[in-house]
Amino acid sequence: MAVKNRDRFSTATRIRLLGEQTAARVYRSQTRRQARRSRLTGRAAFLALVVCSLVVALAYPMRQYVSQQGEIADQERKAAEAAKRVEELRDEKARLQDPAYVRRLAREHLHYVMPGETGFTVNDPDAEHRPRTDQDAADDRPWYDNLWDGVDNADRH
Repeated sequence: MAVKNRDRFSTATRIRLLGEQTAARVYRSQTRRQARRSRLTGRAAFLALVVCSLVVALAYPMRQYVSQQGEIADQERKAAEAAKRVEELRDEKARLQDPAYVRRLAREHLHYVMPGETGFTVNDPDAEHRPRTDQDAADDRPWYDNLWDGVDNADRH
């Protein structure tokens, strides 16, 4: 037994044990590599290639489909807005068939008065000092109003 213990601590025995352990590790790593290599077969690689090709081939048509669906939704929304506007215009046309409504519009917007009534125009002395909100929107007015406002402003300065 003493010889056995002495052999266990000898350098040669330790080197042999280390070599065996190293060989076992190398053998295990090689079997793992072989196991990993065996997972990806030629069929699997071909299948992966086919799937990637399908994805690439279908990417553009899918993008077109999605964009066209967005355009269809936008056109449907515009058609609904146009239908709503047509309905509003039909209602306005029906109201304009009524003479009382036309008379009221003429009185409000054109300042017409009925025979026998007296029309008055009131000048507001503070109007020059207040900002003009209805005339500031140049996009809503005809071009000649903007031109005359420019001439008036140039005369004031």
